[in-house]
Amino acid sequence: MLETGALAPHFTLLGINGHEYSLPNDLSGQPALLVFFKTTCETCDVAFPYLNKLREAYPEGWHIWAIAQDPPDKARDYAERHTITFPVLIDAPAYNVSLLYDPEATPTIFLLDAKGRTEFDAYGFVKDDINEFAKRIAAAVGAEPVVVAPDDDGGPAFKPG
Repeated sequence: MLETGALAPHFTLLGINGHEYSLPNDLSGQPALLVFFKTTCETCDVAFPYLNKLREAYPEGWHIWAIAQDPPDKARDYAERHTITFPVLIDAPAYNVSLLYDPEATPTIFLLDAKGRTEFDAYGFVKDDINEFAKRIAAAVGAEPVVVAPDDDGGPAFKPG
């Protein structure tokens, strides 16, 4: 798996919306969250509502891209089912980006700083990790931190990927 502090490998992928997304070109010097997932991943099903809340909490000053290890039709259906409000990129069938980042499980999430280095990562689903992403993104965009995964919301505190 890509190590903390490493420069994130550059890539270009097509989104389900038909646009190309290129790292680092499209990041404009802003931090980014890269979420590697599969449409058959039950842990991803748990994580995406929290990732949507994270995007809602901090609507500007950073990027979040979901990187699907599935074909476009399955990724599109999944995005609609989970109301994903940020770009969903396709890494199938060759998995070129997944091979570069080497995620340990799905989901695996990498936070890249404004210079494109990995600052924090997590795999599987852990509420504390989601809240750590929120804290770090808030600091990067100059906002107050928001707890997007509260202990008492009825969701699991942990689910392995």
